[in-house]
Amino acid sequence: MFDFKWVYELILLLYGLSIVGYFIDFIQNNRKVNRIAFWLLSMVWILQTIFLLTQFYMVENFPIMTVYDGLYFYTWILVTFSLIINRLFRVDFLVFFTNIVGFLVMLIHISTRAQNDLKDRGIELVNEMLVVHISLAILSYGFFTLSFIFSLLYLLQYRLLKQKKWDARLFRLGDLTKLDHFSYIAVVLGVPLLLIAIILGITWGYVSPDEFYWYDSKTLGSFLVLIVYMIYLFLRVVKGYQGRTISLFNSAAFLFLLINFFLFGSLSNFHF
Repeated sequence: MFDFKWVYELILLLYGLSIVGYFIDFIQNNRKVNRIAFWLLSMVWILQTIFLLTQFYMVENFPIMTVYDGLYFYTWILVTFSLIINRLFRVDFLVFFTNIVGFLVMLIHISTRAQNDLKDRGIELVNEMLVVHISLAILSYGFFTLSFIFSLLYLLQYRLLKQKKWDARLFRLGDLTKLDHFSYIAVVLGVPLLLIAIILGITWGYVSPDEFYWYDSKTLGSFLVLIVYMIYLFLRVVKGYQGRTISLFNSAAFLFLLINFFLFGSLSNFHF
């Protein structure tokens, strides 16, 4: 029998990369990234459509007869709408958040179907979802750490300039504008990765046999970290904060990230 597990994984990978692309475009108004995200989402739509046609012609069942089959069709509808809106209109906010909802619904459908129908392969797929959740969370933390380092270098460079210490260290630290920009780019990359990691973690929590706690310290801490860095992006993009002020905020955000990683993690009921 044909193994659909790798197809599911490919759909989730393409969908996740598309969301990252749309987020970058939403923040930076980058049309090149928008086109890449559009074609990634188009590939997701093609794979989903093949699944629908296979279900209809080979199994002779239109996938709306059960709640979880209906979720798959619902995701297909959301992807279709996203592609049409992206192609005909410029509503980046709507497209990005529509895909977030679609990705979450797709995860629920695939993980539930994996448990019910794919048996051993389904269990493997659910476990791989946990591995990806942890990997993406750590990767996002890596980007936030890099952003913090750039902010720290910015603050050090700013201090040297204020004190008029014109020595070799001043030139080795780098340009203030570049340090500020690189710090911002690292956060832009880290936020969507953390968002996807949280979505994967919540989905895994509901389909796994372990008890899931919304009020778990690490779960709440992860949401707060995401909110803090979303506030950073709001201050940077909407309010126009740059330079020393936003670097100080970014440094404080990283300290909160460390608290969540070490302290909240040790107090968690099911995070290790």
